[in-house]
Amino acid sequence: MIRKALPFLAAALLAALALAPAADASVAPADPSYKVLVFSKTDTFRHDAIPTAVQTIKDLGAANGFTVDVTEDDTVFTRAGLSAYRTVVFALTTGDVLNDAEQTAFEGYIRGGGGYVGLHAAADTEYSWPFYGELVGAYFKSHPAQQQAAVRVEDPVHPSTAHLPASWSRFDEWYAYRSNPRTSAHVLASLDETSYSPGSGAMGDHPITWCKNHQGGRSWYTGMGHTKESYSDPAYRKMLLGGIRYTAGAVNADCTPSGGGTGTVQAESFQTTQGGRTVTKAGADNGQTLGYLDPGDWVSYANLPVGGSTTFKARVVSGGAGGTIQIRTGSPTGPVLGSVAVPNTGGWATFKDVSTTLAGVPSGRADVYLTFTGTGSSLLDVDDFAFNTPAPGPVLGLAGKCLDVSGAATTNGTQVQLFTCSGGYAQQWTRTPAGELRALGKCLDVSGGGTADGTKVDLWDCNASAAQQWTPTPAGELRNPQSGKCLDVAGAGSADGTKVLLWTCWGGSNQRWGLPV
Repeated sequence: MIRKALPFLAAALLAALALAPAADASVAPADPSYKVLVFSKTDTFRHDAIPTAVQTIKDLGAANGFTVDVTEDDTVFTRAGLSAYRTVVFALTTGDVLNDAEQTAFEGYIRGGGGYVGLHAAADTEYSWPFYGELVGAYFKSHPAQQQAAVRVEDPVHPSTAHLPASWSRFDEWYAYRSNPRTSAHVLASLDETSYSPGSGAMGDHPITWCKNHQGGRSWYTGMGHTKESYSDPAYRKMLLGGIRYTAGAVNADCTPSGGGTGTVQAESFQTTQGGRTVTKAGADNGQTLGYLDPGDWVSYANLPVGGSTTFKARVVSGGAGGTIQIRTGSPTGPVLGSVAVPNTGGWATFKDVSTTLAGVPSGRADVYLTFTGTGSSLLDVDDFAFNTPAPGPVLGLAGKCLDVSGAATTNGTQVQLFTCSGGYAQQWTRTPAGELRALGKCLDVSGGGTADGTKVDLWDCNASAAQQWTPTPAGELRNPQSGKCLDVAGAGSADGTKVLLWTCWGGSNQRWGLPV
Protein backbone atom coordinates (compact mmCIF):
# COMPACT_ATOMS: atom_id res chain seq x y z
CA MET A 1 0.00 0.00 0.00
CA ILE A 2 2.83 2.40 0.77
CA ARG A 3 4.44 1.65 -2.59
CA LYS A 4 1.18 2.52 -4.37
CA ALA A 5 0.90 5.88 -2.49
CA LEU A 6 4.32 7.19 -3.61
CA PRO A 7 3.24 8.28 -7.14
CA PHE A 8 0.31 10.18 -5.69
CA LEU A 9 2.51 11.91 -3.09
CA ALA A 10 5.06 12.83 -5.72
CA ALA A 11 2.38 14.31 -7.95
CA ALA A 12 0.96 16.29 -5.05
CA LEU A 13 4.39 17.62 -4.18
CA LEU A 14 5.01 18.73 -7.76
CA ALA A 15 1.64 20.47 -7.85
CA ALA A 16 2.40 22.31 -4.62
CA LEU A 17 5.75 23.44 -5.96
CA ALA A 18 4.12 24.67 -9.14
CA LEU A 19 1.73 26.82 -7.09
CA ALA A 20 4.46 28.21 -4.81
CA PRO A 21 5.42 31.84 -5.49
CA ALA A 22 8.65 32.42 -7.45
CA ALA A 23 11.66 33.46 -5.40
CA ASP A 24 12.30 37.20 -5.26
CA ALA A 25 15.29 37.94 -7.51
CA SER A 26 16.54 40.51 -5.03
CA VAL A 27 16.66 38.12 -2.08
CA ALA A 28 20.02 36.49 -1.37
CA PRO A 29 20.86 33.49 0.79
CA ALA A 30 20.74 34.43 4.47
CA ASP A 31 23.84 36.27 5.74
CA PRO A 32 24.87 36.93 9.34
CA SER A 33 23.15 40.13 10.47
CA TYR A 34 24.98 43.41 9.84
CA LYS A 35 24.26 47.13 9.55
CA VAL A 36 24.42 49.39 6.50
CA LEU A 37 24.53 53.20 6.55
CA VAL A 38 22.88 55.03 3.65
CA PHE A 39 24.19 58.58 3.23
CA SER A 40 22.39 60.87 0.77
CA LYS A 41 23.57 64.40 1.53
CA THR A 42 23.90 66.74 -1.47
CA ASP A 43 25.76 70.01 -1.82
CA THR A 44 25.00 70.78 -5.48
CA PHE A 45 22.45 69.03 -7.74
CA ARG A 46 19.85 66.90 -5.94
CA HIS A 47 18.41 63.89 -7.76
CA ASP A 48 14.69 63.26 -7.35
CA ALA A 49 15.42 59.51 -7.25
CA ILE A 50 17.07 59.75 -3.82
CA PRO A 51 13.95 58.83 -1.78
CA THR A 52 13.30 55.88 -4.09
CA ALA A 53 16.91 54.70 -3.85
CA VAL A 54 16.85 54.96 -0.07
CA GLN A 55 13.58 53.03 0.23
CA THR A 56 14.91 50.36 -2.12
CA ILE A 57 17.95 49.75 0.08
CA LYS A 58 15.70 49.59 3.16
CA ASP A 59 13.53 47.03 1.39
CA LEU A 60 16.60 44.99 0.38
CA GLY A 61 17.75 45.06 3.98
CA ALA A 62 14.40 43.89 5.31
CA ALA A 63 14.35 41.01 2.82
CA ASN A 64 17.98 39.99 3.29
CA GLY A 65 18.69 40.29 7.00
CA PHE A 66 20.68 43.51 7.25
CA THR A 67 19.68 46.65 9.11
CA VAL A 68 19.64 49.98 7.27
CA ASP A 69 20.15 53.38 8.86
CA VAL A 70 19.58 56.46 6.69
CA THR A 71 21.05 59.92 7.25
CA GLU A 72 22.06 63.20 5.68
CA ASP A 73 23.78 64.24 8.90
CA ASP A 74 27.51 64.13 8.15
CA THR A 75 28.40 64.30 11.84
CA VAL A 76 27.94 60.51 11.97
CA PHE A 77 31.28 60.30 10.16
CA THR A 78 33.41 59.76 13.25
CA ARG A 79 35.44 56.73 14.23
CA ALA A 80 32.79 55.72 16.76
CA GLY A 81 29.85 56.62 14.54
CA LEU A 82 31.04 54.51 11.60
CA SER A 83 32.16 51.54 13.68
CA ALA A 84 28.64 50.10 13.78
CA TYR A 85 28.43 49.67 10.00
CA ARG A 86 29.85 47.06 7.66
CA THR A 87 29.40 49.28 4.62
CA VAL A 88 28.34 52.84 3.76
CA VAL A 89 26.23 53.64 0.67
CA PHE A 90 26.74 57.08 -0.90
CA ALA A 91 23.29 57.32 -2.50
CA LEU A 92 23.43 59.95 -5.28
CA THR A 93 25.50 62.36 -3.19
CA THR A 94 26.89 65.47 -4.86
CA GLY A 95 29.47 68.12 -4.03
CA ASP A 96 31.42 68.55 -0.80
CA VAL A 97 29.57 66.60 1.87
CA LEU A 98 32.22 65.91 4.54
CA ASN A 99 34.59 68.24 6.40
CA ASP A 100 38.27 67.47 7.00
CA ALA A 101 37.77 65.62 10.29
CA GLU A 102 34.93 63.57 8.83
CA GLN A 103 37.06 62.68 5.81
CA THR A 104 39.85 61.49 8.10
CA ALA A 105 37.40 59.32 10.04
CA PHE A 106 36.05 57.77 6.84
CA GLU A 107 39.58 57.05 5.58
CA GLY A 108 40.29 55.23 8.84
CA TYR A 109 37.04 53.31 8.50
CA ILE A 110 37.97 52.09 5.00
CA ARG A 111 41.54 51.24 6.02
CA GLY A 112 40.10 49.23 8.89
CA GLY A 113 38.20 47.01 6.45
CA GLY A 114 35.01 49.04 5.93
CA GLY A 115 32.92 48.99 2.76
CA TYR A 116 31.81 51.66 0.28
CA VAL A 117 28.98 51.59 -2.27
CA GLY A 118 28.64 54.50 -4.70
CA LEU A 119 25.45 55.09 -6.69
CA HIS A 120 25.45 57.24 -9.84
CA ALA A 121 26.21 60.78 -8.62
CA ALA A 122 28.54 59.47 -5.91
CA ALA A 123 31.14 60.07 -8.65
CA ASP A 124 30.06 63.75 -8.70
CA THR A 125 31.19 64.14 -5.09
CA GLU A 126 34.28 65.41 -3.20
CA TYR A 127 36.48 66.43 -6.16
CA SER A 128 39.18 67.90 -3.92
CA TRP A 129 39.58 64.80 -1.73
CA PRO A 130 42.11 62.46 -3.44
CA PHE A 131 41.36 59.48 -1.19
CA TYR A 132 37.70 59.60 -2.17
CA GLY A 133 38.54 59.84 -5.86
CA GLU A 134 40.68 56.71 -5.59
CA LEU A 135 37.99 54.94 -3.56
CA VAL A 136 35.14 55.60 -5.99
CA GLY A 137 37.43 54.88 -8.95
CA ALA A 138 36.69 57.85 -11.25
CA TYR A 139 35.07 61.27 -11.15
CA PHE A 140 32.07 62.35 -13.25
CA LYS A 141 32.82 64.35 -16.40
CA SER A 142 29.57 64.75 -18.39
CA HIS A 143 26.46 62.98 -19.64
CA PRO A 144 24.24 63.11 -22.75
CA ALA A 145 20.44 63.04 -22.71
CA GLN A 146 18.85 60.07 -20.96
CA GLN A 147 18.42 57.20 -23.41
CA GLN A 148 18.39 53.47 -23.96
CA ALA A 149 21.79 51.77 -24.15
CA ALA A 150 23.32 48.31 -24.16
CA VAL A 151 25.36 47.37 -21.10
CA ARG A 152 28.06 44.75 -21.68
CA VAL A 153 28.46 42.50 -18.66
CA GLU A 154 32.18 41.73 -18.31
CA ASP A 155 32.12 39.62 -15.14
CA PRO A 156 29.53 36.81 -15.21
CA VAL A 157 30.42 35.49 -11.73
CA HIS A 158 30.60 38.51 -9.41
CA PRO A 159 27.64 38.46 -7.00
CA SER A 160 26.40 41.78 -8.36
CA THR A 161 26.43 40.77 -12.05
CA ALA A 162 26.15 36.96 -12.14
CA HIS A 163 22.40 37.18 -12.82
CA LEU A 164 22.68 39.58 -15.75
CA PRO A 165 22.68 38.72 -19.47
CA ALA A 166 25.83 39.32 -21.51
CA SER A 167 24.11 42.34 -23.07
CA TRP A 168 21.63 44.23 -20.88
CA SER A 169 19.49 46.91 -22.53
CA ARG A 170 18.23 49.62 -20.18
CA PHE A 171 17.29 53.31 -19.99
CA ASP A 172 19.35 55.66 -17.81
CA GLU A 173 21.50 58.77 -17.71
CA TRP A 174 24.89 57.53 -18.89
CA TYR A 175 27.85 59.14 -17.17
CA ALA A 176 31.24 59.68 -18.78
CA TYR A 177 34.23 59.93 -16.46
CA ARG A 178 37.34 62.07 -16.21
CA SER A 179 39.56 59.00 -16.14
CA ASN A 180 39.22 55.33 -16.99
CA PRO A 181 38.98 53.21 -13.82
CA ARG A 182 40.03 50.01 -15.59
CA THR A 183 43.69 50.25 -14.53
CA SER A 184 42.85 50.36 -10.81
CA ALA A 185 39.44 48.67 -10.59
CA HIS A 186 37.80 45.44 -11.69
CA VAL A 187 35.27 46.36 -14.38
CA LEU A 188 32.01 44.47 -13.98
CA ALA A 189 30.06 46.11 -16.80
CA SER A 190 30.72 48.64 -19.55
CA LEU A 191 28.71 50.56 -22.12
CA ASP A 192 28.48 49.71 -25.81
CA GLU A 193 28.84 53.23 -27.21
CA THR A 194 27.50 52.10 -30.61
CA SER A 195 24.13 51.42 -28.92
CA TYR A 196 23.45 55.03 -27.91
CA SER A 197 24.61 58.59 -28.62
CA PRO A 198 27.37 59.46 -26.12
CA GLY A 199 28.10 62.86 -27.68
CA SER A 200 31.19 64.51 -26.22
CA GLY A 201 31.19 61.87 -23.48
CA ALA A 202 32.48 59.12 -25.76
CA MET A 203 35.19 57.17 -23.95
CA GLY A 204 35.69 54.25 -26.33
CA ASP A 205 36.36 51.87 -23.46
CA HIS A 206 33.51 52.96 -21.17
CA PRO A 207 33.23 51.18 -17.78
CA ILE A 208 29.95 51.83 -15.96
CA THR A 209 30.05 49.44 -12.95
CA TRP A 210 33.16 48.26 -11.12
CA CYS A 211 34.62 47.10 -7.81
CA LYS A 212 38.02 47.42 -6.17
CA ASN A 213 40.00 46.72 -3.04
CA HIS A 214 41.30 49.99 -1.63
CA GLN A 215 43.70 50.39 1.28
CA GLY A 216 42.12 47.55 3.25
CA GLY A 217 38.48 48.25 2.36
CA ARG A 218 36.07 47.17 -0.37
CA SER A 219 34.53 49.51 -2.94
CA TRP A 220 31.70 48.98 -5.44
CA TYR A 221 30.31 51.68 -7.77
CA THR A 222 27.73 51.88 -10.53
CA GLY A 223 27.02 54.84 -12.79
CA MET A 224 23.48 53.56 -13.23
CA GLY A 225 20.58 54.66 -11.05
CA HIS A 226 19.68 58.21 -12.14
CA THR A 227 16.02 57.39 -12.74
CA LYS A 228 13.39 56.43 -10.18
CA GLU A 229 12.39 53.55 -12.44
CA SER A 230 15.83 51.95 -12.01
CA TYR A 231 14.96 50.99 -8.45
CA SER A 232 11.88 49.00 -9.45
CA ASP A 233 13.88 46.94 -11.97
CA PRO A 234 14.52 43.50 -10.39
CA ALA A 235 17.82 43.12 -12.29
CA TYR A 236 19.09 46.47 -11.03
CA ARG A 237 17.91 45.75 -7.47
CA LYS A 238 19.74 42.42 -7.47
CA MET A 239 22.87 44.10 -8.84
CA LEU A 240 22.72 46.68 -6.04
CA LEU A 241 22.18 43.94 -3.46
CA GLY A 242 25.27 42.14 -4.73
CA GLY A 243 27.32 45.32 -4.39
CA ILE A 244 26.14 45.83 -0.81
CA ARG A 245 26.81 42.20 0.15
CA TYR A 246 30.28 42.29 -1.42
CA THR A 247 31.38 45.50 0.31
CA ALA A 248 29.92 44.33 3.62
CA GLY A 249 32.07 41.19 3.39
CA ALA A 250 29.04 38.89 3.29
CA VAL A 251 30.37 37.38 0.05
CA ASN A 252 33.82 37.32 -1.52
CA ALA A 253 34.66 38.07 -5.14
CA ASP A 254 37.60 38.79 -7.42
CA CYS A 255 38.07 42.55 -7.72
CA THR A 256 41.56 42.42 -9.25
CA PRO A 257 42.02 45.38 -11.63
CA SER A 258 40.88 44.65 -15.18
CA GLY A 259 43.85 46.23 -16.88
CA GLY A 260 47.22 47.38 -15.60
CA GLY A 261 48.36 47.71 -12.02
CA THR A 262 47.60 45.34 -9.17
CA GLY A 263 45.48 47.52 -7.00
CA THR A 264 46.55 47.56 -3.39
CA VAL A 265 47.98 44.28 -2.06
CA GLN A 266 47.87 43.66 1.68
CA ALA A 267 51.45 42.69 2.56
CA GLU A 268 50.34 40.12 5.15
CA SER A 269 48.43 38.21 2.42
CA PHE A 270 51.65 36.55 1.21
CA GLN A 271 51.67 33.07 -0.30
CA THR A 272 55.02 31.85 1.10
CA THR A 273 57.59 33.40 3.41
CA GLN A 274 61.04 32.96 4.82
CA GLY A 275 61.30 34.90 8.06
CA GLY A 276 58.46 37.40 8.01
CA ARG A 277 55.11 36.95 9.73
CA THR A 278 51.81 38.71 10.32
CA VAL A 279 51.77 41.39 13.04
CA THR A 280 48.67 42.93 14.63
CA LYS A 281 49.19 46.70 14.62
CA ALA A 282 46.93 49.70 15.27
CA GLY A 283 46.69 52.04 12.30
CA ALA A 284 47.42 49.33 9.74
CA ASP A 285 45.05 48.40 6.94
CA ASN A 286 42.94 45.52 8.24
CA GLY A 287 44.80 45.97 11.53
CA GLN A 288 47.76 43.87 10.35
CA THR A 289 51.20 44.26 8.77
CA LEU A 290 53.98 42.01 7.52
CA GLY A 291 56.69 42.29 10.17
CA TYR A 292 59.64 40.70 12.01
CA LEU A 293 61.68 41.17 8.83
CA ASP A 294 65.42 40.53 9.08
CA PRO A 295 68.15 40.78 6.41
CA GLY A 296 67.78 37.92 3.95
CA ASP A 297 64.07 37.36 4.61
CA TRP A 298 61.62 37.21 1.72
CA VAL A 299 57.90 36.82 0.98
CA SER A 300 56.07 35.84 -2.20
CA TYR A 301 52.77 36.81 -3.85
CA ALA A 302 51.35 34.66 -6.63
CA ASN A 303 50.25 35.76 -10.09
CA LEU A 304 50.03 39.54 -9.67
CA PRO A 305 49.13 41.59 -12.81
CA VAL A 306 52.32 43.67 -13.01
CA GLY A 307 52.44 44.26 -16.77
CA GLY A 308 52.80 47.93 -17.74
CA SER A 309 53.78 49.03 -14.22
CA THR A 310 56.47 51.68 -13.93
CA THR A 311 56.50 52.38 -10.18
CA PHE A 312 56.18 50.49 -6.90
CA LYS A 313 54.70 52.09 -3.78
CA ALA A 314 54.53 50.67 -0.26
CA ARG A 315 53.05 51.80 3.06
CA VAL A 316 55.67 51.01 5.69
CA VAL A 317 56.59 51.60 9.32
CA SER A 318 59.90 51.34 11.16
CA GLY A 319 61.02 52.23 14.66
CA GLY A 320 64.53 50.92 14.06
CA ALA A 321 67.27 51.43 11.50
CA GLY A 322 65.02 50.59 8.57
CA GLY A 323 66.23 48.68 5.54
CA THR A 324 65.70 48.14 1.83
CA ILE A 325 62.88 46.37 -0.02
CA GLN A 326 63.90 44.70 -3.28
CA ILE A 327 61.16 43.85 -5.78
CA ARG A 328 61.85 40.66 -7.73
CA THR A 329 59.93 38.26 -9.97
CA GLY A 330 60.12 34.50 -10.37
CA SER A 331 62.08 33.60 -7.23
CA PRO A 332 63.80 35.15 -4.19
CA THR A 333 66.93 35.47 -6.35
CA GLY A 334 65.11 36.54 -9.51
CA PRO A 335 65.78 39.78 -11.39
CA VAL A 336 65.48 42.96 -9.31
CA LEU A 337 62.88 45.29 -10.83
CA GLY A 338 63.61 48.04 -8.31
CA SER A 339 64.72 48.77 -4.75
CA VAL A 340 63.34 51.23 -2.22
CA ALA A 341 64.97 52.38 1.01
CA VAL A 342 62.81 52.49 4.15
CA PRO A 343 64.03 54.92 6.84
CA ASN A 344 63.11 55.09 10.50
CA THR A 345 59.59 56.51 10.09
CA GLY A 346 59.50 58.02 13.58
CA GLY A 347 58.34 54.97 15.48
CA TRP A 348 56.50 51.67 15.08
CA ALA A 349 53.14 53.48 15.02
CA THR A 350 54.06 56.07 12.36
CA PHE A 351 53.35 54.95 8.79
CA LYS A 352 54.96 56.39 5.67
CA ASP A 353 54.65 55.84 1.92
CA VAL A 354 57.83 55.01 -0.02
CA SER A 355 58.18 54.42 -3.75
CA THR A 356 60.62 53.62 -6.52
CA THR A 357 60.68 53.36 -10.31
CA LEU A 358 60.77 49.92 -11.92
CA ALA A 359 62.62 48.49 -14.93
CA GLY A 360 62.43 45.14 -16.71
CA VAL A 361 58.85 44.51 -15.63
CA PRO A 362 57.46 41.41 -17.38
CA SER A 363 54.23 41.66 -19.33
CA GLY A 364 51.02 40.23 -17.93
CA ARG A 365 51.13 38.49 -14.56
CA ALA A 366 54.07 37.26 -12.49
CA ASP A 367 54.95 35.78 -9.12
CA VAL A 368 56.37 38.67 -7.10
CA TYR A 369 58.97 38.35 -4.35
CA LEU A 370 59.87 41.05 -1.84
CA THR A 371 63.33 40.55 -0.37
CA PHE A 372 64.80 42.55 2.50
CA THR A 373 68.29 43.84 3.24
CA GLY A 374 69.75 45.94 6.05
CA THR A 375 71.63 45.77 9.32
CA GLY A 376 70.36 44.24 12.54
CA SER A 377 66.93 42.68 13.04
CA SER A 378 63.25 43.66 12.79
CA LEU A 379 64.11 46.15 10.05
CA LEU A 380 60.60 47.31 9.12
CA ASP A 381 56.96 46.35 8.66
CA VAL A 382 55.12 46.51 5.32
CA ASP A 383 51.43 47.36 5.51
CA ASP A 384 50.48 47.26 1.83
CA PHE A 385 51.98 47.83 -1.60
CA ALA A 386 50.96 48.48 -5.21
CA PHE A 387 52.37 48.37 -8.71
CA ASN A 388 51.29 51.48 -10.56
CA THR A 389 50.89 52.24 -14.25
CA PRO A 390 51.63 55.68 -15.70
CA ALA A 391 48.74 58.08 -16.14
CA PRO A 392 47.41 58.39 -19.68
CA GLY A 393 47.56 61.66 -21.56
CA PRO A 394 47.49 63.21 -25.05
CA VAL A 395 50.20 62.83 -27.67
CA LEU A 396 50.50 66.27 -29.26
CA GLY A 397 51.46 66.66 -32.90
CA LEU A 398 51.34 69.11 -35.79
CA ALA A 399 49.37 72.33 -35.24
CA GLY A 400 48.84 71.41 -31.60
CA LYS A 401 46.44 68.64 -32.52
CA CYS A 402 46.22 65.20 -30.92
CA LEU A 403 46.99 61.65 -31.93
CA ASP A 404 43.50 60.18 -32.15
CA VAL A 405 41.86 56.79 -32.71
CA SER A 406 39.29 57.27 -35.46
CA GLY A 407 35.77 57.11 -34.08
CA ALA A 408 37.11 55.87 -30.72
CA ALA A 409 36.76 52.39 -32.24
CA THR A 410 38.59 49.41 -30.76
CA THR A 411 38.46 47.13 -33.80
CA ASN A 412 41.87 45.85 -34.86
CA GLY A 413 43.11 47.91 -37.78
CA THR A 414 41.31 51.14 -36.83
CA GLN A 415 43.15 54.07 -38.42
CA VAL A 416 45.05 56.44 -36.15
CA GLN A 417 44.83 60.08 -37.18
CA LEU A 418 45.41 63.72 -36.23
CA PHE A 419 42.44 65.50 -34.69
CA THR A 420 41.55 68.55 -32.61
CA CYS A 421 42.24 67.76 -28.96
CA SER A 422 39.05 67.02 -27.02
CA GLY A 423 40.24 65.20 -23.91
CA GLY A 424 38.35 62.08 -25.00
CA TYR A 425 39.58 58.57 -24.37
CA ALA A 426 40.41 58.10 -28.04
CA GLN A 427 43.22 60.61 -27.38
CA GLN A 428 44.51 59.25 -24.06
CA TRP A 429 47.77 57.34 -24.52
CA THR A 430 49.94 55.50 -22.01
CA ARG A 431 53.64 54.79 -22.49
CA THR A 432 54.79 51.41 -21.19
CA PRO A 433 58.32 50.27 -20.24
CA ALA A 434 58.24 48.02 -23.33
CA GLY A 435 58.08 51.09 -25.57
CA GLU A 436 54.40 50.74 -26.45
CA LEU A 437 51.83 53.52 -26.76
CA ARG A 438 48.44 52.27 -25.56
CA ALA A 439 44.95 53.71 -25.99
CA LEU A 440 41.53 52.14 -25.44
CA GLY A 441 43.29 49.00 -24.18
CA LYS A 442 45.19 48.45 -27.45
CA CYS A 443 48.53 49.44 -29.01
CA LEU A 444 49.80 51.88 -31.66
CA ASP A 445 50.85 49.47 -34.40
CA VAL A 446 52.65 49.45 -37.75
CA SER A 447 50.25 47.53 -39.97
CA GLY A 448 51.57 44.08 -40.81
CA GLY A 449 54.96 44.96 -39.33
CA GLY A 450 55.71 46.83 -42.57
CA THR A 451 58.78 48.98 -43.18
CA ALA A 452 57.90 50.80 -46.41
CA ASP A 453 57.20 54.53 -46.50
CA GLY A 454 53.46 55.09 -46.22
CA THR A 455 52.69 51.94 -44.22
CA LYS A 456 49.46 52.42 -42.29
CA VAL A 457 49.68 53.05 -38.53
CA ASP A 458 46.66 51.67 -36.71
CA LEU A 459 45.31 50.33 -33.43
CA TRP A 460 45.83 46.62 -32.71
CA ASP A 461 45.80 44.12 -29.88
CA CYS A 462 49.02 44.51 -27.90
CA ASN A 463 51.30 41.59 -28.79
CA ALA A 464 54.81 42.70 -27.71
CA SER A 465 55.99 42.70 -31.34
CA ALA A 466 58.56 45.08 -32.83
CA ALA A 467 55.73 46.66 -34.85
CA GLN A 468 54.40 48.15 -31.59
CA GLN A 469 57.59 49.69 -30.22
CA TRP A 470 58.16 53.44 -30.42
CA THR A 471 61.31 55.15 -29.22
CA PRO A 472 61.26 58.91 -28.53
CA THR A 473 64.31 60.83 -29.77
CA PRO A 474 65.75 64.14 -28.52
CA ALA A 475 64.35 65.74 -31.67
CA GLY A 476 60.81 64.81 -30.64
CA GLU A 477 60.41 61.97 -33.11
CA LEU A 478 58.76 58.63 -32.43
CA ARG A 479 60.89 55.98 -34.15
CA ASN A 480 59.89 52.41 -34.80
CA PRO A 481 63.14 50.48 -34.10
CA GLN A 482 62.22 47.63 -36.44
CA SER A 483 62.11 49.88 -39.48
CA GLY A 484 64.16 52.84 -38.22
CA LYS A 485 61.37 55.06 -39.54
CA CYS A 486 59.17 57.69 -37.89
CA LEU A 487 55.55 58.29 -36.98
CA ASP A 488 54.49 60.85 -39.62
CA VAL A 489 51.42 62.97 -40.39
CA ALA A 490 50.58 62.29 -44.03
CA GLY A 491 51.51 65.14 -46.33
CA ALA A 492 52.19 67.41 -43.35
CA GLY A 493 48.45 68.10 -43.30
CA SER A 494 46.81 69.52 -40.20
CA ALA A 495 43.14 68.99 -41.05
CA ASP A 496 41.10 66.87 -38.68
CA GLY A 497 41.21 63.27 -39.84
CA THR A 498 44.62 63.43 -41.49
CA LYS A 499 46.11 59.94 -41.31
CA VAL A 500 49.36 59.09 -39.57
CA LEU A 501 51.71 56.61 -41.15
CA LEU A 502 55.28 55.32 -41.21
CA TRP A 503 57.84 57.40 -43.12
CA THR A 504 61.57 57.93 -43.38
CA CYS A 505 62.71 60.26 -40.61
CA TRP A 506 63.65 63.69 -41.97
CA GLY A 507 63.17 66.13 -39.08
CA GLY A 508 59.98 67.79 -40.26
CA SER A 509 57.40 69.29 -37.92
CA ASN A 510 54.93 66.58 -38.97
CA GLN A 511 57.23 64.03 -37.28
CA ARG A 512 57.51 65.76 -33.91
CA TRP A 513 55.38 64.61 -31.01
CA GLY A 514 54.87 65.68 -27.42
CA LEU A 515 54.38 62.65 -25.17
CA PRO A 516 52.43 62.28 -21.90
CA VAL A 517 54.67 62.62 -18.86
